[in-house]
This record gives sequence, structure tokens and C-alpha cells, in this order.
Amino acid sequence: MSATGKPLVIVTRKLPDAVEARLAALFSAELNAADAPFEAVALQAAAARADILVPTITDRIDARVLDAAGDKLKLIANFGAGLDHIDLKSAAARGIAVTNTPGVLTEDTADLTFALMLMVPRRLSEGMSGLKAGAFTGWYPTWMMGHRLGGMRLGIVGMGRIGQAVASRARAFGMLIHYHNRKPVPEPIAAELDAFYWPDLDAMVAEMDMVVLTCPRTSETYHLFSAERLARMKPTAYLINTARGDIVDEAALAAALKAGRLAGAGLDVFEHEPKINPALLTLPNVVLLPHMGSGTVEARNAMGMKVVANMEAFLEGRELPDRAV
Repeated sequence: MSATGKPLVIVTRKLPDAVEARLAALFSAELNAADAPFEAVALQAAAARADILVPTITDRIDARVLDAAGDKLKLIANFGAGLDHIDLKSAAARGIAVTNTPGVLTEDTADLTFALMLMVPRRLSEGMSGLKAGAFTGWYPTWMMGHRLGGMRLGIVGMGRIGQAVASRARAFGMLIHYHNRKPVPEPIAAELDAFYWPDLDAMVAEMDMVVLTCPRTSETYHLFSAERLARMKPTAYLINTARGDIVDEAALAAALKAGRLAGAGLDVFEHEPKINPALLTLPNVVLLPHMGSGTVEARNAMGMKVVANMEAFLEGRELPDRAV
């Protein structure tokens, strides 16, 4: 507890104003007004002092950080749905609960995913760049021809909340929905989406016109799309990734795109984020966005309020709404 008698909460990044106001009212909150990322030493120091730590997906909460934690730290209330940056096993071994913020960013991430699905085959980014560069001299029949989505076979890798939301949007555009998941979704959901399940990922990607990645980052999904798997895709196919950057071997993707072994790609996440593979920056058939999937006022506020709700439940001894550990 802090000198005020309230739990000491340390927040690693600037959060929406409404969320910070709520935190300040309920807790002794150390906020990050400068919004400077915490380095490893700062994370260790925060873990040593805090009753509750509020990190984001860019903070690596590994065993070294958790080894530095004092006896006071009992909750890590993550601002974000992904948890691959937190050593969950070490947290569990130390009796530290971990929560996240699922659900509230589903629709926004699906919207952005679908924006990339439109932008890449319709060459929207290329068209805008050409216009700004003065290449547009007037309409003519072969100017900036792309491909329609209707009739494309869409393969979704990871059919959770976001995958299903993407499938719903894609079906409205006349795409044919296919998916790979650890197990089939319940039959009523599959029927509503008219979605066909592929237990074999390699078999699916070889038949798809577009592949969208919405799966979580785990040890099993690291470089899931390796050079070998990318080579199984049709040269006319498109790859969209709004999940985690290192699910794709970025160097292999750049090489495939440059060689014409893939038609295009849309990426909102990157393997060594915030660094971008230089080869990707030079390719006209790639749309790159700066990790904007959940970047709406509505989603970020809702994520913050989920963080607060988990913290309140923890302090009141109630079941944590979004407990991961």
C-alpha cells in the first residue's frame, strides 16, 4: 500500500484521459505523463514497488522482471488482449494474477483487417501514391486494375472472436469462407458464416486466394508462415496479418513478394516492431500500417475500463472477469 492507504498502481504508458482519471480516483496511481517506454530496469523497479502493475503489449514482463517483484505485487492488469509478452508460468509460480482486455477490441480490429483486405487487391495505396506523385493523368481502361473480393476463397487462420468478425464482413462481400483453427467452431457459428473447416493448414493455404492471420502468438505460431508455408500459397494470393508480426517470417515474405511468388500483402504488425524490414518499404504491392488494429477512441477507452474492472474485482476478492493466470 502507498502512504495514502490505497494500493500503489504503476502504469507503464499514457492511457486515455478517462481511464487515468478513474485510476487516480480509485488508487494511488503512478501515471506515465511523458509516455516514455519503460526499459527493462524500469520495469524491474516498478515490479519491486507496485501492488498492481499495468503494462501494455510492448512491455516485456519476463522472468527477470518477475524475479525483481516484491511480495506486494499480486496483480498484473495488462492493457491489451495479447499476453505473449508476459511470462505467465513465472507469474503463476509467484502467485501473481494476470488479466487482459479481450472482447472490446474485436470489431475495431476486424474493421481494420477488412480495410487491408480491400486495400491490397484493389491497389488503393498504390493509387493514392501515384496520384500524389502526379502519375494520374486521367482515367483510361487499364489504369490501376485490381481484383474484386467477391468470389475469392478466404482462408482465416485463427477463428476466435476477431476471425469470426472478419468472416462475417467477408461473407457480406461475397467471399467464400474457409478457416483453420485448433478445432472447429460450433456448428451454429459455422452455419451462420457458411465457413468450411480445414484441419490441415498447408492444404488450406494452397487453395486460398487470400489468407488472413488472426491467431494468437504462441510458441506454436512463431513463424507459422515460414518460407516453406508461404511457398505453398498461390502466386496470385494475398496475405493479411493483423495478429502478431513474428507469426510471419518477414524476410521470407519480402522475398516472396519481390519475386512475384505472392500477389500482395497487408500488414498492421511487424516481426521486429517498431522496426520494419527495409525490403517491405520498397514494394508497391504491400500496404503497411503502424499497429492500428484497436486504435479507436472507443476501443482504447473500453480496454482501460476493463483494466480498472479487473483491478476492482481483485481488491474486493471477487472473481477476476478476464483472468489469464
